[in-house]
Amino acid sequence: MFAAVDLGSNSFRLHVGKHDAGAIRVLKSMREPIRLAAGLDARGCLTEAAMQGALECLTNFGAALRSYKLDAVRVVATSTLRVARNGAAFLPEAEKAIGYPIEIISGEEEGRLIYMGVSNALGGAERRLVLDIGGGSTELILGHGTEIDRVESFSVGTVKQSLSFFVGGRIDGPSFEAAILSARSHFEDGAPPYHPQFWKTAYGSSGTIRAIADIIARNELGDGKLTPVSLEALRRRFIEAGQVARIDMPGLRPERAGTIIGGLAILIALVAELGITQITPIEAGLRMGVMWDLYLRSMQRDRRDESALALAKKFHVDETRALRAARDAATLYARLKPSAETYTRLLYWSALLHEIGMVVSQTGYHKHAAYMVENADLPGFTAREQKSMSRLVLAQKGNLRKVSEALADPDFAKAVLALRLAVLLMHARIDGDVNELKLRMKSRIDLELRREWVSAHPTLSYWIEKEQEWWDEVGVDFSMKAVP
Repeated sequence: MFAAVDLGSNSFRLHVGKHDAGAIRVLKSMREPIRLAAGLDARGCLTEAAMQGALECLTNFGAALRSYKLDAVRVVATSTLRVARNGAAFLPEAEKAIGYPIEIISGEEEGRLIYMGVSNALGGAERRLVLDIGGGSTELILGHGTEIDRVESFSVGTVKQSLSFFVGGRIDGPSFEAAILSARSHFEDGAPPYHPQFWKTAYGSSGTIRAIADIIARNELGDGKLTPVSLEALRRRFIEAGQVARIDMPGLRPERAGTIIGGLAILIALVAELGITQITPIEAGLRMGVMWDLYLRSMQRDRRDESALALAKKFHVDETRALRAARDAATLYARLKPSAETYTRLLYWSALLHEIGMVVSQTGYHKHAAYMVENADLPGFTAREQKSMSRLVLAQKGNLRKVSEALADPDFAKAVLALRLAVLLMHARIDGDVNELKLRMKSRIDLELRREWVSAHPTLSYWIEKEQEWWDEVGVDFSMKAVP
């Protein structure tokens, strides 16, 4: 069983599901309308009230998760926690409340996970456009079958649009027109690649789009479908009501009306800007995508492997060298017996990418590589994972003072040592098997090398001496012995 938790700008949602007969069946679903985006103050910080409400919800979610025997859990946070100035400070409390790490994912990664949920629900190989309007952002994803061709996240969502243009819940024609024009300004530059000639069917995956479709159908507006005519008819009905509090329509819960009007403005803008004639709502999206991603990882089909290799190829990394460094680093790390698997895969991917900075400059390439790894668009990776990999890549050579604080984590220190030795041996062109090394790291580092390696490669002794100096600078004794 797998669980996906989505900490959205409008609502916090939880799914528990099980892979069964080629599909993921949802066993448990929970939703709390936290309205996190509305809890940002003028400085862009989450208010105390917003954080308290979020923590109470996460505590309840944590209790629900503990009642299941789960194979994997993934908690993802989207737009509001991406932009909240105090989001990083709030995260430890939030993780303690739910009992699991929380990943703040990029808009592009959010879009990819949304598409994964939709494509696995639909099957087939058609070319499709997926639209998802959230509380803080809107994602457009173009793909065919399970493959994604293009994904983009736009910083316009239902909460801000509603609060900015329908002040005090007042709804009128000029306000609606301003909200639509504002939304169109976000999409106009990025619209051309998503025009109808590039896809067969447009799908709406978000709760907002599904809610709008339900309101239109139940109130028999326009042609009853998600088309420009029906969206315009719904806009007129909202304007006739004049106030959010006076909207009384089947299919629209009173507590959702305040954000639905902002969502309608964004959807009308999208339809107009992209030239969409009809949208098909679908009950699939981010949470289903997260569970599919967890399932695929459990089946050893981790798309992070593909992302790392694709980035290495993009920057013309020598694949043979990259794979050797990754293999040797993994072997040495296992020899060091880390206490957990936290860095095992991160170290492997870091080693694959350790030379990408050479495309910028041979001098200081590790610094360029570290920046690129942290800031690249890497499908499947979280910002936290990329930052950890960036630190490892930065630490592959040179002084260790630059990562001295992170070295307080024994497993991270072991990962750094494994990567540095793997890179050192490869750059020294030593063809021997790293399984012949003896390596230990507890309060100190003990390394035993074959004497013939030292004799055949004069620079090896020099680099080992430098290693001893660099580890000594951060308070770690490094002993090296050459043996027959």
